[in-house]
Amino acid sequence: MNEQKLSASQPDVLVIGAGNAALCGAISAHENGAKVVIIEAAPFEERGGNSHYTGGAFRFAYNGPDDLREICAISDEDLKNIDFGTYTEDQFFDDMYEMTQFRTDPELCEILVRSSLETAKWVAHQGVKLHPGLGRQAYKVDGKFKFWGGLALHINGGGPELLAALYRKAAECQIPIHYNTPAVELLREHGRIVGVIAEQDGERVEVRAGAVILACGSFESNPEMRARYLGPGWDLAKVRGTRFNMGAGLTMALAVGAQPYGNWSGCHSVAWDVNAPPFGDLTIGDQFQKHNYPFGLLINARGERYVDEGANFHSHTYAKYGGEIMRQPGMFAWQVFDSKVTDLLRSEYRIRRVTKAEANTIEELAAKLTGVDPDAFVQTVQEFNAACRADVPFNPNIKDGKRTHGLAIDKTNWANPLDQPPYHAYHVTTGVTFTFGGLKVSTGAAVADLYGRTIPGLYAAGEIVGGLYYFNYASGTGLMAGAIFGRLAGKSAASFARQKAEAA
Repeated sequence: MNEQKLSASQPDVLVIGAGNAALCGAISAHENGAKVVIIEAAPFEERGGNSHYTGGAFRFAYNGPDDLREICAISDEDLKNIDFGTYTEDQFFDDMYEMTQFRTDPELCEILVRSSLETAKWVAHQGVKLHPGLGRQAYKVDGKFKFWGGLALHINGGGPELLAALYRKAAECQIPIHYNTPAVELLREHGRIVGVIAEQDGERVEVRAGAVILACGSFESNPEMRARYLGPGWDLAKVRGTRFNMGAGLTMALAVGAQPYGNWSGCHSVAWDVNAPPFGDLTIGDQFQKHNYPFGLLINARGERYVDEGANFHSHTYAKYGGEIMRQPGMFAWQVFDSKVTDLLRSEYRIRRVTKAEANTIEELAAKLTGVDPDAFVQTVQEFNAACRADVPFNPNIKDGKRTHGLAIDKTNWANPLDQPPYHAYHVTTGVTFTFGGLKVSTGAAVADLYGRTIPGLYAAGEIVGGLYYFNYASGTGLMAGAIFGRLAGKSAASFARQKAEAA
């Protein structure tokens, strides 16, 4: 809570935001000898930004279970029943370059990948608990779990427990956090950022600091900015997370000459329950998402499939396939499954607040899919079933090559015919997680100006940083990038503030 009047604060490092990247930045600055203050636009009850809504996937490179055992407890018995495999730095690089069509910033990507394992250990050292992601990133086949997609460990309790651990650490470091205190303007004197103007208790307050870290998210909560940058119709999308990421940090930084960078017309967006509220619900967290579509069919209002559901594991396609829903008539879709895969569906399909249809025949189900041409849907299923190969075994842990042949859009993996009732379908729309456009930063997380020079005293971390993601996103990368660049920003800001204090 607010421990002192903000106007009395004169920290070495002022952090804007209070999610994963911000807290890592604040803790890192403290580790490097700085006096730190955090200000957060949200009230205490809604603190934590998008980090509160994450399922807790944490992507980092590892060469086997010995690396994982340095982060969490894995018993010898676990090793008998779980094949953790590897996720090498080369595999991480391959994923980043493939999913961004080779556009990811090479210097930032290098830092992300090379620092990921050491940062995972650092995060665990802060009190964050991790565990093997069984049931989310591994399925049991022939008596043994096998991991896929590079996400062996998840954070216990997801975003809420991640934040609880980092807030405990911040309290141990005696870092004050001021809630209901949005920053509205950066203060610049003699070319250097010297603090911010914030609003507290209805008044504008000047907060001076040796350095400022912007870690207050992107602009996904702002419908005007979504329409301006993402395109027509995106103002109508639901927001998966916090209502407070209005792009204020970006606006402030651009106003002092910061360089916009990255994929400003792109975003991370997922399949989200059609009846979810406009913004994230803290009581539901990430459970409005629906990620198991590779095991079923995606159907639009015309009763047609519109993407290859089995192109890759969901962790490699979910962040772009959410945006595909926006391009469909009515901006909705249905995910359709039969009972062969029911046991593979994650917990998000079994919450009480789910928009679902169920039937014992495809014809009966067709009549229950609101907004869908029923005859076209039945024909789509019949054609799909006829195109499925029967000679390739289904295996959810690998890209199994069980595909269709001859369809306008073939399904290239996990193509089981829908032929075993009961059939069940889930009504989804687009839920925006965060936007990809952001600020250009150096390898030390310093914000660059329009001409590539760093803006003295200004640093950035988290979703406000541009250049890492283009077109698509690999699950678990955001939390890792937030932690890595938060640590870098904290260290750099503390060093800058110390040098300025010594020179004064």
